[in-house]
Amino acid sequence: MAKTQLNVRVDETTAEAARRRARQRGVSVNRYIEELVRQDAGEAGRAFVSAAADFMKQYEAVFAEEFGDAPGRRAAGER
Repeated sequence: MAKTQLNVRVDETTAEAARRRARQRGVSVNRYIEELVRQDAGEAGRAFVSAAADFMKQYEAVFAEEFGDAPGRRAAGER
């Protein structure tokens, strides 16, 4: 995958914390920041899926009433 340079300005305390944590993990600061962003993006994705699942549970009866029991649809609680 091609790399893109991203310049970021942070205060010295934050920069030193990033250097220290990267060193503790045995990775470069660049790799450490990449991992943090990937982790954050993953958490946002999981939060979205969780919220969508909660929404569907809350409005399942409304969807069933409107659209009926679609072919191939599993009954509640089935996996």
